[in-house]
Amino acid sequence: MHASSIKVPGTFLRPLSGLLLALLVLQGCKSLNPLCGSARPAPSVTSLSADTISLSQVQQGFVLVVNGSEFVASSVVVINGTTLPTTVLNSQQVQVTITTAVISAAGIVNVLVQTPGGNTTDVGCTSGGTSQSLALTIT
Repeated sequence: MHASSIKVPGTFLRPLSGLLLALLVLQGCKSLNPLCGSARPAPSVTSLSADTISLSQVQQGFVLVVNGSEFVASSVVVINGTTLPTTVLNSQQVQVTITTAVISAAGIVNVLVQTPGGNTTDVGCTSGGTSQSLALTIT
């Protein structure tokens, strides 16, 4: 047997070790990690279509648009802990109708967006999340 026909174990393992290192570095990087499957990004909110509305507008059913980013079809608006039926207009806008079933008096309410986690398996992937909240004043 010639020395040139003998395979050295390290030669075979080098490409494999590079792949393992890449997977460790990409772990938790959401869409960059090929093992994350259907990981969904955490939403972010930047503004509301109105910062202040009247209680009479709420009584009539006020349509509020929440602006931000990373909204997906399963994202929902939550006002003071109550999840509302939400229409996702696009990845930067969601819309809800606020009624007295959610807000019954003047004051300040917290508005945020939640996205449930996707099917990510257990490889260090994160999925979904809750945005920061914005204040909506009811007069």
